Amino acid sequence: MIALVLGASSQIGHCLLPLLQAEGIEVLALSRQPARGAPAGVRWLQAGLPAPLPPLPELHYVFSAGPLDALAAWLPAAPLAAGARVLATSSMSALSKQDSPLAAERALAACLRGAEQTLAQVCAQRGVGWTVLRPTLIYGVGRDRSLTPLVRRAQRTRLFPLPRGAGLRQPVHAADVARALLAAALRAQALDAVLEFGGGERLSAAQMFARVRASLPFATLGVPLPRALLVAAALHPVLRGPIARLDRDLIADNAPAVAALGVTPRAFRPDARCWGL
Repeated sequence: MIALVLGASSQIGHCLLPLLQAEGIEVLALSRQPARGAPAGVRWLQAGLPAPLPPLPELHYVFSAGPLDALAAWLPAAPLAAGARVLATSSMSALSKQDSPLAAERALAACLRGAEQTLAQVCAQRGVGWTVLRPTLIYGVGRDRSLTPLVRRAQRTRLFPLPRGAGLRQPVHAADVARALLAAALRAQALDAVLEFGGGERLSAAQMFARVRASLPFATLGVPLPRALLVAAALHPVLRGPIARLDRDLIADNAPAVAALGVTPRAFRPDARCWGL
C-alpha cells in the first residue's frame, strides 16, 4: 500500500508520516520545503501543486494538508488505484470567514467551499472514497501561523499581548488531526463527507492566550490590550478580520467526526514543545 502525503512539511504532515509507517504503509512525502526531521524510510519529493509532479506509482491513499483547491484540480489526473481513498484538510474558515469585513477573507472562504465541492465531485466520478476535515485553529509542533508567531515574538521582547475576547475558541492539536485522517483512511467504508474537527475543549479567546503564556519556559510581562486600542488597531486591513472575530465563537461540532472516526481530540493544555521551544 502506497500513500502520497501532500504538504508533508506542515504540522499535520509532520505528525502523519510516522503514523502511516506504523501501519506498514509506504510513504511518499511531497512538499515545497526540504525534508525536516522526516522518519527514515520516507521518500521525500520536493515539489508542490499546482506545478507538475514527478512520476508517481499507483496510489492507494492521498493525504493532503496543503491547499485544497490545488488538490482538487490535480485529482482528475492522479494515478489512483481501485478503491483508493483521498483524505484532506480544509478549514473552519470556510464558515467563519464567509461574512468577514475583508474581501480577501470572504474570497478564501468561498475558495475553500468550492474546493470541497470539486473534490467530492471528482472522487465520485473516479469512484474513490474521500473525507475532508475542517479543523479549527491548529497548534502543536511549532509550525502554525497563529499562536507560534505570538510565542516567538514574546521570546524576543518578553512581552505577551493579552487581547480581551469573549468568543469561544477550540484549538486542535496537529497530532489529533493526523490521527483522524488516518482513521478515515483505514475505515472499512469511506465516509464521503466533510466533517468539522476541533479540539477537545472550548475556552474563551482570553483564556486561550493566557494558557499559551503560561506554557512558556521564560517569564513575560502580560500586556492587556484595552478595547479602545483594539478598535483603533482594527483600522489596519490585516488586523481588521482577526479583531472582529475576538468576540465571535470559532468552534466546531465534533460529534459526527468522533462518532465516525473514534478519535477524541485532547483538551488545550499546551507546553513549550507545542511552540518548538
